[in-house]
Amino acid sequence: MSISELIERLPKAELHIHLEGSLEPELLFELAKRNGVETGFRSVEELRAAYVFSNLQEFLDIYYVGMNVLLTERDYYDLATAYFEKARADNVRHIEAFFDPQAHTQRGVSLETVVNGLAAAAGDARAAGLGVELIPCFLRHLPVEAAEEMLDALTPFTEHFVGVGLDSSELGFPPGPFMPVYARAHALGLKLVAHAGEEGPPDYVWEALDALHVNRVDHGNRALEDERLVQRLAMCAIPLTVCPLSNHKLRVVESLEVHPLRDMLQAGLVATVNSDDPAYFGGYVNDNYRAIAAALDLSGEEIVTLARNSFKASFLPQDDIEKWVAEIDSVVDTLRRESR
Repeated sequence: MSISELIERLPKAELHIHLEGSLEPELLFELAKRNGVETGFRSVEELRAAYVFSNLQEFLDIYYVGMNVLLTERDYYDLATAYFEKARADNVRHIEAFFDPQAHTQRGVSLETVVNGLAAAAGDARAAGLGVELIPCFLRHLPVEAAEEMLDALTPFTEHFVGVGLDSSELGFPPGPFMPVYARAHALGLKLVAHAGEEGPPDYVWEALDALHVNRVDHGNRALEDERLVQRLAMCAIPLTVCPLSNHKLRVVESLEVHPLRDMLQAGLVATVNSDDPAYFGGYVNDNYRAIAAALDLSGEEIVTLARNSFKASFLPQDDIEKWVAEIDSVVDTLRRESR
């Protein structure tokens, strides 16, 4: 049984995917033409060549430019549906997907347009057998008051969401100030996640845990710099949604060969593998699994652990988590029999 075959056949959950970050150049150009939006690029190839950046802020600069083509419910439906199809091809069975409502409403797109388009795509994906949940994120570089206002606006739509998140530029924007917003979201029955410890220090992870009371940490790489924090994450089984190709592309790690994923597993952390912004970072879920498996020479057992973790870290009901873990075990048994 090869590692590549194991990765392809294992069912997986994806818990760290920004739908806007799945906007491939081909779809971007199609939507730009449909909506009469000038992108500043003359071809798909020219746009792909522009996907070169050395840090998170440079990436975000072009990322927000790409969003300008998203204007109608149909656009958001098409964006999400295109990603769901790619995820299904990677044997992803459950998705908890981020989107950034403030990045759209501040461009004049109504929140209702964004939510209706994404929710319709999610509904159709569920009808086709794919588990999908949506998580709106607050942009941390905007004032906390803007997040408060966005939560007010999101409240009538909470039936469409499983939780809330916090993303965008991390350095200089710690999680702590968003504590009141997160307390309100929790009171609404929403799960809580936040980006922390990608470029920001371990202190940001502590704040996400102690101020925001997150159920899950997005990224969390730099948590390994603080042994007490590692012990806390392990003891409380707080999952980390790790994104290897993103980490490399944004220079969070110098190379995948020094990525901390194996160290996370060896420390007993509930680490998972995800694609983050796959259109920009060179790969969807299976691409991330294959790349990190090759770079770190991960064993089949470690790959299986990552797949199990992806469901254990999800917000699925416990019965569903157990069902998918049993399915993973069944696939492993089948592959072992086939390889004899």
